Amino acid sequence: MTTAAPNLFARVLRGSAITAGSYAVAQVLRLASNLILTRLLFPEAFGMMALVSVFLVGLAMFSDVGIGPAIAQNRRGDDPDFLDTAWTIQVARGAALWLGTCAIAWPVAQLYSAPMLLQLLPAAGLTLLIAGFNPTSIDTANRHLRLGRVTALDLASQIIGIVAMVALAFALRSVWALVLGAIAGSLAKLVLMRLYLPGQRNRLRWDASAGQELIRFGKWIFLSTACGFLLAQGDKAILGAYLPLDQLGVYNIGWFLASFPVLLGGAVTSRVLIPLYRDHPPGASPENFARLRRLRFGLTGGLLALLAVMAFAGVPLVGVLYDDRYARAGAIVVAIACVQMPAVIGMSYDQSALAAGDSRNYFLLIAAKATVQTLAFLAGAQAGGLAGALAAQGLALAAVHPGIIWLARRHGAWDGLHDALFGALAAALIGLALWVNWAVLVLI
Repeated sequence: MTTAAPNLFARVLRGSAITAGSYAVAQVLRLASNLILTRLLFPEAFGMMALVSVFLVGLAMFSDVGIGPAIAQNRRGDDPDFLDTAWTIQVARGAALWLGTCAIAWPVAQLYSAPMLLQLLPAAGLTLLIAGFNPTSIDTANRHLRLGRVTALDLASQIIGIVAMVALAFALRSVWALVLGAIAGSLAKLVLMRLYLPGQRNRLRWDASAGQELIRFGKWIFLSTACGFLLAQGDKAILGAYLPLDQLGVYNIGWFLASFPVLLGGAVTSRVLIPLYRDHPPGASPENFARLRRLRFGLTGGLLALLAVMAFAGVPLVGVLYDDRYARAGAIVVAIACVQMPAVIGMSYDQSALAAGDSRNYFLLIAAKATVQTLAFLAGAQAGGLAGALAAQGLALAAVHPGIIWLARRHGAWDGLHDALFGALAAALIGLALWVNWAVLVLI
């Protein structure tokens, strides 16, 4: 036990560094391609793609049965029968998702008065079909925090997709470049992971006991991710009914820049914290709690620092990177960075429930967060447009923190000192950022 803990924490730190580094590189590449694409395509193309993404992510999240977390936390996570059963479910889900994109294409095109969605949605849905065949060796690598090769391959597939997207934009000057580039990236990931990632070669198989365990754990993950769709994509789904496509495209550019810190934090916590909470729960010993406190302080402090950069430098950053058509995105970057500061304080707690197999209470928390945030965003949009929606979202994120504390305390993970210190820091940063940028924010 004395040697296992340091080894595990060393792997956690190494995995965190690998994940953060690769995510930063991927975002830099996406930013570079985004700068090229905004000069080749019109804002309406990004608005159209934002709507496509809303429904693709929605279908994926409304059908997620938690294959990855199940493999990460289950005692049978290395059992070939368990892995093949999980892969069989994943393949069937991918096929069902693609059929779902075909089924919703016409009503969605009518809802948003965008006829192109009738063709774009089924084509973009192929990415979900392809992802269904990704090997479970990806999840096995995450389970054991062997993240070097899987991260490198994932980054390579993203580069292939980005290069394809830019090349197609030069040739087509159409939103189809974004869709076809996404398909190329998905195919590249499938091929690279199958060829170069060590691990079991999956085949279609059904083990009854494994299926029961996956379904029992996954039913709550299914409900959680359905609610998670509202957290991740509810803003775009709502704003699609309030904003023209060009303005939605500008919002999406601002969201892309401002959300980098939170998405980075989500990528790190989802990969490294379940194995850590699983093998060394914080409530088991003061040593475990102290190590997690150090990790949590570093994570939250780093994310708040990145959000502060966006809050104070968002306007000049957009001015340097984009042309006048996207000028409004600078104020959006500032507002979203401020809104997301309360969210990062509780980011490291959720995985403690999944590591303990407590997917039911995890769902209850996500459902509460989704309900409060969506209703607040909708009410704010009706009362004050985009500015009102963002302000209401920020208040909602602060209001749901007691629920996060409730779940964390059930698993001995809550750290009151952490929350008090970083809550005060976040409040100070938000107040200062609003004061410095007020003249710009009133233009939202």
